[in-house]
Amino acid sequence: MKVIDCIKQAKSTLFSIEILPPLKGKSIQSIFDGIDPLMEFKPSFVDVTYHREEYLYKKRDGGYLEKVSIRKRPGTVGICAAIINKYHVDAVPHIICGGFSREETENALIDLHFLGIDNVLALRGDSIKSESEFIPEPNGHAHAVDLIKQMEQMNRGRYIEDDLADVSPTNFCIGVAGYPEKHSEAPNMVSDIKFLKAKIDAGAEYIVTQMFFDNAKYFEFVKKCREMDIHVSIIPGLKILTTKKQATLLPKVFNIDIPQALLEEIEKCKTDAEVKEAGIEWCINQSKELIQQKAPCLHYYTMGTSETTRRVASKVF
Repeated sequence: MKVIDCIKQAKSTLFSIEILPPLKGKSIQSIFDGIDPLMEFKPSFVDVTYHREEYLYKKRDGGYLEKVSIRKRPGTVGICAAIINKYHVDAVPHIICGGFSREETENALIDLHFLGIDNVLALRGDSIKSESEFIPEPNGHAHAVDLIKQMEQMNRGRYIEDDLADVSPTNFCIGVAGYPEKHSEAPNMVSDIKFLKAKIDAGAEYIVTQMFFDNAKYFEFVKKCREMDIHVSIIPGLKILTTKKQATLLPKVFNIDIPQALLEEIEKCKTDAEVKEAGIEWCINQSKELIQQKAPCLHYYTMGTSETTRRVASKVF
């Protein structure tokens, strides 16, 4: 079922999760072990992230350097198929611009269509570590809005080769990312929401937000989106803070603020175990308020583990 149909049919706030593919060489059982404890809360869908290839230079005999491509977390499409087969729950693969040409994107989407996967999350993706800024692949997309346009063309039965006969249109429900505290590369919040509006106009049907720890930021973001004529469902993304290091790392990596009240609770903690308890309690309160304000779905970034999310969900759903 499409994400937007799940939301339309729901009588209360839905529960969903996002998982990481396992490291290369690891069994898919690690994915199942992370999902199994959360199935009692009946997730409406499971997002599976995509990690693009990176490059490193290995020194070879003779002193020359060889550029080697590596993929640390492959398998998004296969994982989605396995989740659907095992749990009969909709899986949402992340499709990114980085590392893909238009032809490779089309082929990936065809594979998903063959598997009966009708939800995708369209993202530009991050630059690789060796790049100071995002660089698209030759004949690839520089922005998520262009990726969405290609998906929407396929939904209309239009492929790159325009002379194909008797083509079968795809049927993707396209989600996009939203940033309650502004994307790090946007000049300001107004321009950021204009970029978001362009993605909705191009065919995106729902929004999942970046993680945030202050619900007021989410409520204000929704209000600004509505004022700028964005009326699709906006799903809040939640992360449970579990270590002291995250209090300084997450703001730097994701361009978000840690509320002063949460920071003060963390500073009182002597161990990361105590931080985790404080983070769980904070997320429980966040979740309850979002449900009270009728958020369409709560989307938890599990980061490959389920214990903390299970503890939050058991108090909320």
